Amino acid sequence: MNVRAFDPHAEIGAFLRTRRARLSPRDVGLPEYGRYRRVPGLRREELAQLAGVSMAYLTRLEQGRGHNVSAEVLGALSRALRLTAAEHEHLTQLVKCHRTNRHAPPLPARERVRPALRRMLTAMDGVPAYVTGWRSDLLAWNAMAAAVFGDWDRLPPGERNWARIVFLSPDSRRLFTDWETQATGAVGALRRHASCRPDDPRLLSLVAELATRSEDFRRLWSRHDVPEHHHGTTRLQHPLAGALTLSYETLQLPDGSEQTLTIHHAPPSSPTSDSLRLLTSWGTRTPTSPT
Repeated sequence: MNVRAFDPHAEIGAFLRTRRARLSPRDVGLPEYGRYRRVPGLRREELAQLAGVSMAYLTRLEQGRGHNVSAEVLGALSRALRLTAAEHEHLTQLVKCHRTNRHAPPLPARERVRPALRRMLTAMDGVPAYVTGWRSDLLAWNAMAAAVFGDWDRLPPGERNWARIVFLSPDSRRLFTDWETQATGAVGALRRHASCRPDDPRLLSLVAELATRSEDFRRLWSRHDVPEHHHGTTRLQHPLAGALTLSYETLQLPDGSEQTLTIHHAPPSSPTSDSLRLLTSWGTRTPTSPT
């Protein structure tokens, strides 16, 4: 797997081809001519017909040569391909970054979390919460997050990364009941980041390491899946508290840092809420996450 090929031009085509491959003409109400089809799923001309664009235009777009793609065209393609909201957002971002990635400002060598945000994390007693950077690095977290997901403070700084933990830590497969869902989400986050920062050496290094060390990562990376990442449900089998079902919300911080805040919570009086209170009563130390 050539991880140096973080090319938004190529990513647009690869994403559209994988979305075409999962649909058949029958799925979208088209006649299926011929017994044998050279490619799985919809042909390019079939997608062009459904979206109301020319074959030549779609070919240019899949080859990364489309310019000034309108929101109307992206909407038509998304409807034809039956994209989810998250997939439509990703396609829109790919096209936008195709035009603007050369002008993206350089990233700081080290991401920092505002002191006020750290104090807010500490004040969120009983609610697992953490801040991740744009490469999925874990930048700050509260005591309850450490109690639920593991003591990230004990990891070397270079290993405090959500994707690294999901794919390379044996504990993660025991902790996450829905490990495949977590892994797919972690890959989707890295792919979204890579689409607009294709030349970032640290991201390239991370993806290369994961591709080398994890067959599951290689499998999921090749699928180009981008699941919903703003909210959802996490199911765990905690070594002390047992089964936990947590809802989460991931919020983009409005300070231009490209950092996100993820908050997990459980309904009041639910078994998971009782388990979180039990973890709190057992005591959790405040992590000394990097400043």
